[in-house]
Amino acid sequence: MHGSEPTQDRIESEDRRVRFGVDGFDAMLFDMDGVITQSALLHNILWKKVFDEFLQVFSARNNLPFRPFDGERDYHDFVDGKPRYDGVVGFLTSRGIMLPFGEPTDDETTETCCGLGNRKNNYFLQHLAREGMPLYASTVDLIHELRKRDKKLAVVSSSKNTEAVLRSAGIYDLFDVNVSGREATAMSLAGKPAPDTYVKAAELLQTTPPRSVVFEDSVTGVQAGKAAGAGVVVGVDRAADRAALLWHGADLVVNDLGELSLE
Repeated sequence: MHGSEPTQDRIESEDRRVRFGVDGFDAMLFDMDGVITQSALLHNILWKKVFDEFLQVFSARNNLPFRPFDGERDYHDFVDGKPRYDGVVGFLTSRGIMLPFGEPTDDETTETCCGLGNRKNNYFLQHLAREGMPLYASTVDLIHELRKRDKKLAVVSSSKNTEAVLRSAGIYDLFDVNVSGREATAMSLAGKPAPDTYVKAAELLQTTPPRSVVFEDSVTGVQAGKAAGAGVVVGVDRAADRAALLWHGADLVVNDLGELSLE
């Protein structure tokens, strides 16, 4: 917990609701995948598709047994919350596989870390165009309530598709600032778990991290918010990860942001 006021003065559980005081904060900084959009499961499925396609070919070529991508452990440990290409590098390194990093312009058929990341991104964009992206209604309700209280709002996401996703869902204009993977690359900001994107979002909102609240569903994101010095880091437990979120720096954890009762 950062800042001068103790956590218990601002957060208090009561009857399955969590009373949450926001008067001492200027800015609310939201991760997107798994916090605003119901996209975390889709990302998991698409990463498994991409990695399993690659691993099947790699295993056959090198006369190795095929060991598929573990959608629970591998996704959690190496991919969740990280910039796209970092996730590819992290997972392949865990298997002792060294691919050239490549270039962000690599075609999806190119056998590089960027090529695999781009293949997954193309699958995602195809799904978005075909089916759109469902939202967590409780999060959207919270965002509207925070706007009524004149809080500054930002999306801070590793995804380079943040603007496209939020525009598709019709909520892009609810936010004052968007620090996505695209902006992070343009400004040479390190991705989560580094604190850079949260520090930059607070700066763009003309405040400081201790005057900001971070909402995150991944361990990587919680680490980033904590390292940035956020006043409060709220963990959203979408994957039975409560203990890990608390261990890595969340000040409180809820299953859904609808559990928060603003004070």
